[in-house]
Order: sequence, then C-alpha cells, then structure tokens
Amino acid sequence: MTPTLLAYIQIALSVVLIGLVLIQYSDAGAGSAFGGGDNWNSAFHTRRGAEKFFFFATIFVAVAFTASTVVALLIK
Repeated sequence: MTPTLLAYIQIALSVVLIGLVLIQYSDAGAGSAFGGGDNWNSAFHTRRGAEKFFFFATIFVAVAFTASTVVALLIK
C-alpha cells in the first residue's frame, strides 16, 4: 500500500467519522457535556434502529481510522 493511497483513505475515514459523530442524536444537549443536567440516569438508554446502526458504524470507522494510522506509522 502506497503512502499516498493511505493518506486518501485516512482523509475519507476522517470525514466519515466526523459525519457519523455529528449525526448521532443526544437527548442531553450541550449543557450536560460540561457537567450540567440533573438527571443521573440520562446517559443510559437502549439504542434501537438507526441509532444503533450509527453507534456501531462510528465504532467501526474509528477502529479502521486508528488501524490506518498505525499502518501509516509503520510504513514510514
């Protein structure tokens, strides 16, 4: 695998990963990211349907991006 091809793969994976993260719905809102929100149980819910697909797709793409980065480091 050439380093140029690997760079294009990493760019594509990063764009897809950013898109998947942005697509995911959060019921908590931005306030709870900084310690807000008074419901202690709001972080735990069952994922169903499309939400479950996007969750696992995000994990898969993140692992693929990490693997491609490790391969790029080993090639150089």
